[in-house]
Amino acid sequence: MSWSRNGESRGYHHGNLREALMQAALDLIAEKGMAGATFAEAARRAGVSPAAPYRHFRDRDELIAAVAAASFDRFARALQDGWADGKPNVAEAFERMGRAYLDFARSHPADYIAMFESGIATETHGELQLAGQRAFAVLREAAEALVAAMPASGRPPALMVALHIWSLAHGVASLFGRADGARRKLPMSPEELLEAGFLVYLRGLGAPAT
Repeated sequence: MSWSRNGESRGYHHGNLREALMQAALDLIAEKGMAGATFAEAARRAGVSPAAPYRHFRDRDELIAAVAAASFDRFARALQDGWADGKPNVAEAFERMGRAYLDFARSHPADYIAMFESGIATETHGELQLAGQRAFAVLREAAEALVAAMPASGRPPALMVALHIWSLAHGVASLFGRADGARRKLPMSPEELLEAGFLVYLRGLGAPAT
């Protein structure tokens, strides 16, 4: 396919235009933030006409939703690697998963922004909603293993624990673990803060802790 701009003939030869547009959008998020990831600029970065993206995406929101879904899948794999099926024990695996959460936010800032700062309603984008659920499922699996290791009397719901842990990890990552200038300063590392938070929380529940 070719197109003309100011009399100049241009063309593209992408093997997969969908992925090229998604990568262009992710690069723009990294460079300019969410507002800079426009449909037209993603097309320009991918080397295609402004009309070409409509072959794969209805509009910008659909493009960003696809980017965020792919980011959630990478995030889920990072969490799963950190959790490692709860080995060698639940408490150590839990802390390792927390560090994986922080490391992903720091090492993949554009993915993190796409996942949590796009403003797109997941309910209207099925692919994004499912990807987010897959990532959360790793946290819930860990919470279920943690709850199962508690005394039978007074066990909290695993879903509640998963939501608390997610909120704690996300708060530390968003405030103190960012890779940009919005990161708040701490007298300790974000990892140390998160581990201390986990320890206080788990002890309060009577859960096993390192």
